[in-house]
Amino acid sequence: MTEENAHGDTPASEPAIEADGGDDEGGDRSTGSRSDGVVRRDRFSGGPARSFLSSLQADERIFEADLEVDRAHTVMLAEQGIIADAVAGRILTALDAIEVDGHGTLPDGEDVHEAIETAVIERIGADGGKMHTARSRNDEVAACIRYRLREDVLEAVETTLALRESLVEVAAAHRETIMPGYTHLQPAQPTTVAHWALAYEGAVRRDTDRLLDAYGRINESPLGGAAFAGTTFDIDRERTAALLGFEGVVENSMDAASSRDFLLETVQALSTHATTLSGLAEDVIIFANRGFVDLSDDYSSTSSIMPQKKNPDTLELVRAVAGDAAGGVQGLTTTLTGLPRAYNRDLQRATTHAWQTVDAVAEASAVAAGAVATADWNAETLAAEAGAGFSTATGVADLLAANGLPFRTAHELVAIAAEHSADYDALESAAQSVLGESLEAHVDPEAVEDALDPAESVASRDSQGGPAPEAVDPQLESAREAIAADEDALADRSEGLEAAREALRSEVNDYV
Repeated sequence: MTEENAHGDTPASEPAIEADGGDDEGGDRSTGSRSDGVVRRDRFSGGPARSFLSSLQADERIFEADLEVDRAHTVMLAEQGIIADAVAGRILTALDAIEVDGHGTLPDGEDVHEAIETAVIERIGADGGKMHTARSRNDEVAACIRYRLREDVLEAVETTLALRESLVEVAAAHRETIMPGYTHLQPAQPTTVAHWALAYEGAVRRDTDRLLDAYGRINESPLGGAAFAGTTFDIDRERTAALLGFEGVVENSMDAASSRDFLLETVQALSTHATTLSGLAEDVIIFANRGFVDLSDDYSSTSSIMPQKKNPDTLELVRAVAGDAAGGVQGLTTTLTGLPRAYNRDLQRATTHAWQTVDAVAEASAVAAGAVATADWNAETLAAEAGAGFSTATGVADLLAANGLPFRTAHELVAIAAEHSADYDALESAAQSVLGESLEAHVDPEAVEDALDPAESVASRDSQGGPAPEAVDPQLESAREAIAADEDALADRSEGLEAAREALRSEVNDYV
């Protein structure tokens, strides 16, 4: 994905002059052969650094995007009278043939853009160079990256929705399944599987929001910015944006050709989601270790030597992807740091971080969704452990405070009892020590027994967002509504892209 200054082509009404592909305006203007360097010319067609400069193999990911950008640009040039309709038709026919042949048949080149242009020229002769009129590879590659990245982001959004749906299904099925809750990985308070699952749904929901927000800034067209200083030709940037399904244009031509903040924002959003996934994976790994949950065999593996083992390998890899994504953010940030405007060849190295990150995180998200959806929760084991470590202590302290004791006094009393055991007798002994009187003088013993019971403790925590089944129900409704809204948003964006593809195809068919 390399730099090339915008260059001119004569309007359709004037004699055709072949476009030149380099920064120089001199040099051989013959069509040449593949080895002659149709776009770069002899002076720049060889040498030991060519393979180092080339991104052709890595550019396979944007091969189809480049063809669509070429088509939209060619249609616009014809509509503006910059090239003749007949020339546009020949170029568009050649692009169709190149698409059928595939990326692997492209001639050698520094990048996919040069290779496709060379292939067009080889098919139809000098007029093929008119395709590159009024643009640079700078704005061309920026458009291709945005075109492909927006599709990748929508696929990533889809995986977050699948994960959220899995979490909501688990929550709906386990509204009353008591489980231990932890802080610092120590038993803290009893909660429910539903409450735990909806905690992650809320986090993933925000991850979805961040990706959709990033999509809006990706989906702007840089095409027409040329090398960075615009062009003398009477182009229609809004038209190419519409043909490619972009919602608008990046207005400033220097910004259009050189900025990559949309890449960084996307990778940062993906890294945040990967961090959410790592926490989810770690929880489930720990729960599996403690016998709280059984992972499906499809998301587990065994040892090559220890036949009894069932390992949560897939979730360990999900956990590790957070490191990959953080590395992508760091690598991309470092690549972009201190780059002057406008274009610099460093940008050729930037997109790799984005492609690797979006692929890894989307796959990890899909795996996490499947692992959660197919896991079996062991209700009896969870219930037995829910009261471990006197996890109902806070509930007892709250009860005492609700019956007139200062909370700090209640806290001290329960803490003393916790040093011995989690039962009424220990609390009674602590009351004699702290209060100098029976616990019954302040609270009904039956209420204390209820507060000591994990299920009753959970049921009492019915504040907004709490774990009580009655408090979980509105959380479930909110989660379902949010998923439905985001599914609609995803569908709208996907349908918009598909409609643009169909519209562009219709315009191309008018010429071919």
